[in-house]
Amino acid sequence: MSTAQNANPTTSDGTGLIAHDPWLEPYRDRLRDRYSHYTYIAGKIAEAGGLLGQVSQGHHYFGLNRGEKDGVAGVWYREWAPAAYALFLTGDFNGWDRRSHPLARDEFGTWAIFLPDSTYAERLVHTGLLKVHVVSQTGPMDRIPAYIRRVVQDPQTHGFIGQYWNPPAAYAWQYESPKPHGGLRIYEAHVGMATEEHRVGTYDEFTANILPRVKRLGYNAIQLMAVMEHPYYGSFGYHVSNFFAVSSRCGTPEELKRLIDTAHGMGIRVLLDVVHSHSVKNTNEGLSQFDGTDYHYFHAGPRGQHIAWDSLLFDYRKFEVQRFLLSNLRYWLEEFRFDGFRFDGVTSMLYLDHGLGRPFNGYEDYFGGNVDWDAVVYLQLANELVHQLKPDAVTIAEDVSGMAGMGRPVSEGGLGFDYRLAMGIPDNWIKVLKEKKDEEWDLRGIYHTLTDRRHAEKHVAYVESHDQALVGDKTLAFQLMDQEMYWNMSKFNQSLVVDRGIALHKMIRLITFSLGGEAYLTFMGNEFGHPEWVDFPREGNGYSYQYARRQWSLSARDDLRYAGLELFDKEMLALDENWNLLNDPFIEQLDVREDYRLLVYRRGPLVFVFNFHATESYTDLRIPVPDPVDYRLVLDTDESRFGGFGRVAADVTYYKQDIPLYTRDQSIQIYIPARTAQVLAPKR
Repeated sequence: MSTAQNANPTTSDGTGLIAHDPWLEPYRDRLRDRYSHYTYIAGKIAEAGGLLGQVSQGHHYFGLNRGEKDGVAGVWYREWAPAAYALFLTGDFNGWDRRSHPLARDEFGTWAIFLPDSTYAERLVHTGLLKVHVVSQTGPMDRIPAYIRRVVQDPQTHGFIGQYWNPPAAYAWQYESPKPHGGLRIYEAHVGMATEEHRVGTYDEFTANILPRVKRLGYNAIQLMAVMEHPYYGSFGYHVSNFFAVSSRCGTPEELKRLIDTAHGMGIRVLLDVVHSHSVKNTNEGLSQFDGTDYHYFHAGPRGQHIAWDSLLFDYRKFEVQRFLLSNLRYWLEEFRFDGFRFDGVTSMLYLDHGLGRPFNGYEDYFGGNVDWDAVVYLQLANELVHQLKPDAVTIAEDVSGMAGMGRPVSEGGLGFDYRLAMGIPDNWIKVLKEKKDEEWDLRGIYHTLTDRRHAEKHVAYVESHDQALVGDKTLAFQLMDQEMYWNMSKFNQSLVVDRGIALHKMIRLITFSLGGEAYLTFMGNEFGHPEWVDFPREGNGYSYQYARRQWSLSARDDLRYAGLELFDKEMLALDENWNLLNDPFIEQLDVREDYRLLVYRRGPLVFVFNFHATESYTDLRIPVPDPVDYRLVLDTDESRFGGFGRVAADVTYYKQDIPLYTRDQSIQIYIPARTAQVLAPKR
């Protein structure tokens, strides 16, 4: 039963987090205060029907919905615009007359009009274009309805127009959402970029071409970016204008449903990259000054503007804002059957300064006057709602601050997310690659960074997401090999730079995958070492699609070395499939020798051996092993099929010796070449 529906401070006071983190004890009172604020807001929502009531069903009331009036069937259109003077529905159905169809206002600032089928059945039709003409203190203006479910671009003016979306038949779902199996292995994807051609890709193309690839590689979830409608393609989908509309650049809502349904049939769960942290400033397309005020959906004045993102910030205190955003989550879950959300910009939501330039090096940062407590409550409500509607749904927080309780249940005083992105990991890899040669890497420091996460909170580890390759930066492969990738990725060319890059690309991925979290993510194409960077068509690049696409053919060519990286990624993911690695919490360092450039550790039953030395291969290297059994080689980064040199026999067995080493009573002797890693499994 939801805490939000049955908020009772006597059963929980928000201090349950202390059991997982005793360092929170000095903040017990502030944890209580945080939870008290949540229970107060949750209590207000409970009085209005609870989380499953009207606060999450705004999409069934506002916007355009089929309904009745006095027993007559038709279409209702409703809009919340309390400061507006007048609203008029206009569009194809009335010849774009801006005065013939006025809406009536109620005492709460909601405007409504009913269009009976007897008059409008053949006029207000599926795909018909429309807007709402709003008269306010800023003057008259045509706007796109806030809850609109379809927005298209006018080919003549390139402006966006609302569309009445009411297909004659509902989409016929074929498959149930797959149940979670193994660790969460996420393939982050942008449908528009998922074509090799110089254009915007479609949902149908992604379904046909990319989903089979995801399945073959062993990812069990995709995370779709840029689904919510956004006027500027180059924003990567993060300047959302129409929160209930599927981006029409890539196709129709039914085509997106088919993508999700097909993925479910393949056993792949589908997550939506949801943007509730801010909204585009555009008045022609978005919510900005919809009723003539700057405080309609957003905070007024400077507090309502994100100076770094040039966007507007929601006022999470308002019931109608809560209803808009919570209903949005429910809409995507129920209408499109998404399996959860990656919440963008959580750090920005949580702090009044949006975390800009803040180091977050103490607990005081999580409880002081810089915290937006209304945003905290909204995120708690959002997580409660999502998990009520779909108990096995996944929610992921994009948070760099590490706020206490981010990944713990609301009932304990947490924020309720299932995972937090381990954002420090890719940042650290970039820092390491840019500042030091690999011969100088601090192995203890790398191990610490990869394992330094909040106890009892799950994290998504990754080497690089889309963020690391945005224009001005490079993919990991390009960081390692740069222009050599243009000339020497052929299997028939020799390049020390490419040899090094290929080797470290695999090792960096393997150590991050095995140590960095309880889930793993990569951005599409990066698994095979996609070169260069990501840049969308814009004035500065001549509106080119050169870097807003994926060169899939690189990984399909037998003469290039990309295929080996892709195959390695597949076999690496299989460690989780075969050994349930990501769900295994047991991680233990076994051996680290900086002079040897050697790092050995275990996760679960598997032993990972890394030789980061640039030139030194070790024969008969003795390492400790945790169990008194023989060990067999199950993955070797140096295999020739992975673009390595094949210096170790496949499936070799290393026999247990009763020779103590460090804290273990037994050890083995192995051969491990320079710049390679091996994964060993106990031989039962």
